[in-house]
Amino acid sequence: MENTRRGSFRMSDFLHVSGKTFLVFGVANRKSVAWWVAKTLEEQGAHVIYSVRSEARKKSLETLLAGKPVFLCDVEQPGAADRLAADIASAVQGPLHGIVHSIAFANYSEGFKPFHETKRADFLQATAVSAFSLVEVARAFKPHLAPTASVVTIGISSLLVTPDNYGYMGPVKAALESSVRFLAKSFSADSAVRFNSVGAGPLKTSASAGIPGYLESYLYAEKLTFRKKNLETQEVANSVVFLLSERSSGINGTTLIVDAGLGANTFDKEIIRLAMRMEQ
Repeated sequence: MENTRRGSFRMSDFLHVSGKTFLVFGVANRKSVAWWVAKTLEEQGAHVIYSVRSEARKKSLETLLAGKPVFLCDVEQPGAADRLAADIASAVQGPLHGIVHSIAFANYSEGFKPFHETKRADFLQATAVSAFSLVEVARAFKPHLAPTASVVTIGISSLLVTPDNYGYMGPVKAALESSVRFLAKSFSADSAVRFNSVGAGPLKTSASAGIPGYLESYLYAEKLTFRKKNLETQEVANSVVFLLSERSSGINGTTLIVDAGLGANTFDKEIIRLAMRMEQ
């Protein structure tokens, strides 16, 4: 029989996450990136702890997360991450081997406005929830992480594009990506904990559906992919789980772009043809 071992990894457990414990933030429903990541981790034999924003969210997920450990943490509230860390430490034995940060919020209740009309309160709220929460979570859980733990957050595939319907979330996601690099550097002083981001292309999630005009952007992005087919959420989840695993031990402080090639296909001949036809 062929030897199924390669070093310290079993081929049946290539990612080496079986039996390890991971904390996942951001499950809202079955379409959430966080849910697909958690489900994939569990399929690989990992133990997943869930953190959701509110009691109402927890109740809405009773069926989906039945029998699973679910904790509350509204990252917009000062001290919430510290309280969560204390709650989990008292309820869960052993260290965390990884954290998934899949949290974002922007107030679009007044519709989209030109970027220069962004309100201070909206920008600061989005930054606190979508970017600075990663810093607070990292600080709170630092004593509870395994020596080689991995922290992964969900970014966007390009910070250079300026979509009209994304507004101030572009700069906020840029702050998130920069925070990943600085956290990787900061933690490296006394640990081997890694921080990375997955820069995902457009997905069919409930959060994205709330962005005005998103459907048109989604369909446009699909034409720009090399394969003419947008991402499945599972594809993004697969990349996150890889970054959580020890198989990605050489990747730290970076963004892994998962966009099916759309970022490199701007001058696709079909897109050019369609654009020029509309101008005629």
